[in-house]
Amino acid sequence: MKNLALAAAMTAAASTAYAGSYAKDDVMMEPVVVVEETEQASSSAAILVPLLLLAVVAAAAAN
Repeated sequence: MKNLALAAAMTAAASTAYAGSYAKDDVMMEPVVVVEETEQASSSAAILVPLLLLAVVAAAAAN
């Protein structure tokens, strides 16, 4: 029973030994700036739908 208690105490002492870190706590990280590039809408895309609609109406009128 003494060996079990000694083993438990050694395990608890060994696990808390790795809880800390050697790194400094006052390390300041610079903020990361994320820039997203946006696509500019093409002016030809705005005219494509009316041209297709006009072509469908012209094809329907031709028949």
